[in-house]
Amino acid sequence: MKRIIMLSLAVAAMSVAPISSLAQWRPQKDFDDKYATELVKTGTKAPDFKLKTSEGKTLKLSSFKGKYVVLDFWASWCPDCRKDIPEVQRMYNKFHAKGVEFVGVSFDTNKDAWVNALKKYGIVYPQVSELKKMRESAVAQSFGVKWIPSMVLVNPKGEVELSTVLSYKMEKKLTELTASQNKPLARVRQDIIIEGSKGKLAAYLVKPEGLKEGEKAPLAILMHGFSGNKEGQMEALMADSLQKYGIGSIRFDFNGHGKSEGAFSEMTVPNEIEDAKKVYEYACSLPWVDASRIAIEGHSQGGVVTSMLAGELGAEKIKAVVLMAPAAVLREDAIRGNTMGAQYDPLDPPAEGVKLYGNLVLGANYIRTAFSLPIYETAAKYTGPACIVHGTADRVVPYTYGERYHKLWAGSELHILDMYDHGFSQNVYHAAELASEFIIKKLK
Repeated sequence: MKRIIMLSLAVAAMSVAPISSLAQWRPQKDFDDKYATELVKTGTKAPDFKLKTSEGKTLKLSSFKGKYVVLDFWASWCPDCRKDIPEVQRMYNKFHAKGVEFVGVSFDTNKDAWVNALKKYGIVYPQVSELKKMRESAVAQSFGVKWIPSMVLVNPKGEVELSTVLSYKMEKKLTELTASQNKPLARVRQDIIIEGSKGKLAAYLVKPEGLKEGEKAPLAILMHGFSGNKEGQMEALMADSLQKYGIGSIRFDFNGHGKSEGAFSEMTVPNEIEDAKKVYEYACSLPWVDASRIAIEGHSQGGVVTSMLAGELGAEKIKAVVLMAPAAVLREDAIRGNTMGAQYDPLDPPAEGVKLYGNLVLGANYIRTAFSLPIYETAAKYTGPACIVHGTADRVVPYTYGERYHKLWAGSELHILDMYDHGFSQNVYHAAELASEFIIKKLK
């Protein structure tokens, strides 16, 4: 199955015919709508099978009763299957320890090719095959497999829990199903107030557990995007993960957002950078924070603020930077007079501002400052460790902006997530995990 990111003509021509912000953020159709229509349905009894493994042993699906089982339908001759192998193996390594079984069902007709592929890619979970073409395979017919790779999750009752052709959906489902196995955090999230550029900023402070008197810990500052707030799931997941590894965190509402003071219409990227500086200074003042080990992370416009803050403070003060779908496109948006689908004259923005979705009004000063914002010039001054995460299906900020940051920062990590949107809604757990793991690696 050839995977192509299919965007509508309206999106491809967004500069000519802008689409609304709500349309950009609304969940879009995916490949399941086209390629998974005949797969076994959720809630139905999973068909049993008895097939030979690559070692010649007999394996029955029913022998896994009482466990979750991921059936991975693939073939060594399938390019997209080979592309998915690292993701499936990563899932296996992650969830097998939590009691989830994986079984590969191959549609290879040549046993040598099948076995050689298993060795080449280091696949260790059980593999079975009829050594028949997919259209002639009994197991393919019973499970409704018409395209590969396809995945089916069978629950402990032997019922289908999920059918999909998208590995990220499987990982998201497994994360949610096994979440109850994680030990609940006994952390205390403290509500705090920090003086910002336009008044008081509402923030959450998470302090690592078990710190001894006089002991210091690293800390990460987590920043939301345009019109977002500190309640976002992605930053909350990061805070939890960091806390488990003894890293504190602060996440806050920028001025004019959430519960912070200030009007949204007066918000600009420069005054958000000032907000971030104030939060950084507050963090450094905490007696338990090791000011030499501070990381910063930002999503969307928060990513632009993060990158410019890193450039202004430098690698001496910021030990790690993570950008999640950084919205450096905001400058081009201002230049062409089109922000979130709202059009205006960028050379003479209306004094009353520009009406966006909901009741939001974009201030004229936002447009003026964004028009000449030195995003990359400022960010380039940062020379420390950095990680950029972006999705190929981002309709708000094309992933090429993430790639540009990667080229700007020599030695930075770049994770381009296939078919993920601007909010990483396909699997926010994976996006948050990438960010958290990088921060943990650089601060611990």
